[in-house]
Amino acid sequence: MRPLKRNRASERGVDPAPSRWAWRMQRLLLTPAFLLFLRAGVPVLVLFGAATWWLSDTDRRAAIWETVAEARASFETRPEFMVQLMAVDGATDALAAEIRKEVPLDFPLSSFDLNLSDMRDRIVALDPVKSATVRIRPGGVLHIDVEPRIPVVIWRNPQGLTAVDVNGIHVGPIAQRMDRPDLPLIAGTGATEHVKEALNLYRAAGPLGTRLRGIVRVGERRWDIVLDRDQRIMLPKEGPVEALDRVIALDTAQDILSRDINRVDLRLGARPTVKMSDYATNVWWEIRQVSRQ
Repeated sequence: MRPLKRNRASERGVDPAPSRWAWRMQRLLLTPAFLLFLRAGVPVLVLFGAATWWLSDTDRRAAIWETVAEARASFETRPEFMVQLMAVDGATDALAAEIRKEVPLDFPLSSFDLNLSDMRDRIVALDPVKSATVRIRPGGVLHIDVEPRIPVVIWRNPQGLTAVDVNGIHVGPIAQRMDRPDLPLIAGTGATEHVKEALNLYRAAGPLGTRLRGIVRVGERRWDIVLDRDQRIMLPKEGPVEALDRVIALDTAQDILSRDINRVDLRLGARPTVKMSDYATNVWWEIRQVSRQ
C-alpha cells in the first residue's frame, strides 16, 4: 500500500486554517449591510466626490445658476402666468384709489412676483377696510374684494371730525359736519369706546327731534345730551337711557325743556336738579323781592 501524502503545510509546521483577519474579512463579506455598502454606498461616495470636485470651480457654479435663473424666468413669464390689471370690488372710488396707492403695481407682471398674503395685510390695515380677499382670476386679473367699514357716528376730537364704525374703529376723516348730516355726532375722550351706548341714547332722544345737537362723553364715565339754546341733560353713569326717558316723559307732560333753563342734572337719581339761566334767575329774584314787599 502507498503511504498517504502528507500536507506540505503540515510538513512545514504551518497551520492550514485561515488567519484571524482573513476569517473576519470572509465573515464581513457575508454581511448583507456590508455588501449593500459595497454595491451602492461606494459608488455614491465616488460620484459625490467627483461632483464636489467639479463644482468647486467658481465659473462652473456661476454658469449653472445662470442657466437655472434663465429657465425659471422663461417659465414664470409665460402668458398664462402674467397679470395684466387690477380690479377692486366693494369699495368706493376714494377707497379704491387709496388701495391702489397702498399697493402700487406696474403691470404686466408675473403672478410669481406677487405676495398675495402681504398685499391683503396691507389693505386690511387701512382704516376704512374691514376685511379683504385677494386672488388672481383667470385672464390675468388681480381681483381685490373689499368689505368696507360702515360709519355710524361722527366723533369730534381735537384733530377734527372722524367717521367711526359701531366698534369704535376709525373709518376716515370728514372735512365738515354737513358732509354727513345723516350721522349722529359724539364728542369727548373715550366716546369711541362706547359707540353702541351712544347709539342707544340717540334712539331714546328721538322725541327731541332737531333740538338734539350731539352727545358728549364726560370724564370718560358718563354722557351729556347737548340741545340747542345751550341746554344740557346731564345723565348718570348707570342707566343713562332710562334717565333720559324720564326727562323726555317730564318734558312731554310739563314742557320742562321749553323753559328758560340751562341744565337738567340727573347724576343723582334720588335728587334731580334743574339749573335756570342767568336771566331766569334774576327775574325769579325780582319776583321774590316784590312778593315780600
